[in-house]
This record gives sequence, C-alpha cells and structure tokens, in this order.
Amino acid sequence: MTARLLSLWSRINASYWFYPAIFSILAFFLALGMVALDRNLSEDYFVGSDWLVPARPGGASDMLQVIAGSTIGVAATVFSITIVAVSYASGTYGPRLLTNFMEDKGNQLSLATFIGTFVYAVMVLRVVRREDESPAAALNGDALPGFVPQMSLLVAIALMLTSIAVLVFFLNHVPDSIRINTVLEDIGKRLIRQIQRRFPQEGDEVEDPDVDTEAEVRAERAGYIEIIDFDGLEDIAKEHDGRIVLFVEAGDFIHPPRALAGIHGMAGDAPIQKDVRDCFVLSGLRTPTQDLRFLMDELVEIALRALSPGINDPFTAMTALHWIGAATAELGTRILRESANDEATNRDEKRVVPLTTDFRGYVASGFGAARSAVATSRKATICMYQALENCADAVRSDRRMVVLREEGARLLAQADVALAGPDLAEVHERHRQFLAHMR
Repeated sequence: MTARLLSLWSRINASYWFYPAIFSILAFFLALGMVALDRNLSEDYFVGSDWLVPARPGGASDMLQVIAGSTIGVAATVFSITIVAVSYASGTYGPRLLTNFMEDKGNQLSLATFIGTFVYAVMVLRVVRREDESPAAALNGDALPGFVPQMSLLVAIALMLTSIAVLVFFLNHVPDSIRINTVLEDIGKRLIRQIQRRFPQEGDEVEDPDVDTEAEVRAERAGYIEIIDFDGLEDIAKEHDGRIVLFVEAGDFIHPPRALAGIHGMAGDAPIQKDVRDCFVLSGLRTPTQDLRFLMDELVEIALRALSPGINDPFTAMTALHWIGAATAELGTRILRESANDEATNRDEKRVVPLTTDFRGYVASGFGAARSAVATSRKATICMYQALENCADAVRSDRRMVVLREEGARLLAQADVALAGPDLAEVHERHRQFLAHMR
C-alpha cells in the first residue's frame, strides 16, 4: 500500500492539474467566507475610513470582470508557454527529461495562482448587486438595496497584485529553467540527494549474505519496476519469520515468468507470494522515484547529445561530466549493499536482502556510458580524467580505486581510436598525470 501511495503521489506531483485544483477549491471557500464576513460587517467602517474608499456596485462589478477575464487569459497563455518550453526541453535535451519539467513547481504554482484568482473573482462577482436590483433573498446585508462586498473586493485586488508578481516571476523562471546549466544542476543535486537518502551509511562494499531460497515469486505482468515497498517486504518477512531475497531493483524491466524475489524460511504458498508481489509497483516507464540509474542516464544522455556531430557542444558535455563525477564520488563513499530501511546490525539477520548495483556498475552507467562520445573530444576527455581524479580523492577503498583506474584506461583506449595527432598526444600526457594522481 505504501508503494502504491508513493507511485500515486509521484504521478500527481508530475501533473498540471493538482495544484490548480487545490487552489480553485481554496479560492472557492475563501470567496464564500469573505462574502459572509461582508454581510455581517457594518458599512459604517468603510464610510468613516480615511484610507479606504468604498466601491460602488458598478465599479466593483467592472473590476471583478476585468480581474476574472484577464487572469483566465493569462492562465491560458502561461499554459501555452509552459507546453512550448517543455516540448523544447524534451526535444533538445532528451525525452526522459519530460518528467523533470512536469514536476517543476514554479510552472505548476504559477498556473494555479491564476486559476485560483479567476475562481475567486467569479465567486465574488455573483453577489454584487446594483441599487436598482432586488435581492434574491432577504438575508442580512442582502436585504438592503444593492450589495458590494467591500472586504471581498479588497482580497480580489490583493490576489490580482499577487498574480502580477507571479507573472513576472514566471516570465523569468521559464527561460531560466530550460537553461542547460540549470537543468544539469537540478538533475545532479537530485541524484546526490537520493544517493544520500538511499545509502545513508558510509563505508566500503560488503557482500550480501548467502541465502538459499526455497521458492520464487514470479512476475505476472510486464513493466518497469517503479517502486519497491521495502517496509512492506520487511513486515511480511517478520510476520512469517523468514527472509526475502530480491532478484531485481527499481528501474529493471520485468515480464512473466521472471522471478522478482526468493523466499527462505517461510511457506511459499499463493497468499504470501501475492503479498510479496504487491510490494512491487510496475509502470510503463522508468521514473526517478527510486531508480538512481535513471537520473544518471539523464546526465549521460545530455552529454551524448551535446557531443553528437549535429550539435558539437563539448562545454555542455563537460558540465554533465562534472555532475556525473560528483554523484560517482558520493557513491564511492557509501555502502551500496544496504538501504535506508536496514535495521539489522548483523548482516546474516537481515530480513530483506536487496539487489543493488555495485560501484563498478554505477561507474559503467555514468562514465562508461558516455565514454565513446567523450573520447571524440579532447576537451571532454581531459575533463573526464579530472572528474575521475576528483572521485579518487573521495574514495577510500582500494577496490573502488581499481575501478576508476580501469575506467581511465578504457577512456585512453577509446581516445586512441577516435583522436589523432597533437590531440591524442595531449590525452596520453593527461593519462600519465592521471595515473600519477591515483598512486
């Protein structure tokens, strides 16, 4: 259940309807509350005020119509600009980045502000009555000839001013959000935060306990694993006094009859298998909710596109390599065989044994995946050696240092194929410096 709620929230978080719907509901009830306050508020307060001039029914009606009409028009324009920006970004930087832009709170809240202001203005406009109009019902202030909700009108003006400020923010936010450096920074920082949350313990890799499984839980449908409910698996294992060994991780594509997990020490009957299977939420696409490799792939995709012959932008690729290096350095300091829900101090007592990509696998997903394109550019190649050196400064494990050295050697071998002349000689010299730094 927890995994499905997380999956539902991730979909809501990447939608353009949720915040506008929330703001519309809030605006609806705010309008009802302010109108009720106006009905019970003495008009003498406004008449005797030196700074607040009460509005007449005609002026109030015209002002609310202007606010409602302009805000819904701006909302349509904002939505159009957002869609154009999202289409441009996903087409330029890669379709996998579409989720990142859909989750942008600046766009969502800007659209929600205009929609909310429109709803509020319309709700207040419906109760404004001219002096020559008869009240629909003799209730409180409506019994008087004409009714202008003065306080409600002031709130509408405040919302209009807020909408103007939000519009200025939006016009600055959209071009800033699709700048490549901003895009890379958002992905890189999100990746590092997820690494720290997923692997909270610092240290070197340790082997998972060798657990013989007595039964296997197999997939019943195809799709990408979006979320794994580790807490749910832990509860199942504790309830039946057994252990669960995962054969897949978030981001893997599964289909029948592939095994999801193995069961040890508890009966593998159908109800238990169904409970275990329900802890895996499948989707038609990969998402960054638990899949660290997905975020790494986004950085790699931007680097590959930047180094393609049609674009030839090594500086963007260098920025992507910097963030790949920062994430790899963070991974190099942490125990990758444990997750945040691990409570057992003795590894042989673990109820749930997760499957996790090791450090070599993450290096291959990042630097290794970008290597063939990086090797075609002298500047990008030198930048990658610098990023590998920075990773080595953070790593304290000899095994992980070997992985970085091997990646540096593969990069040199690829550059021997892609480069020639002085560029290749400079890369060889940089590789010698890299080896000297790694000692």
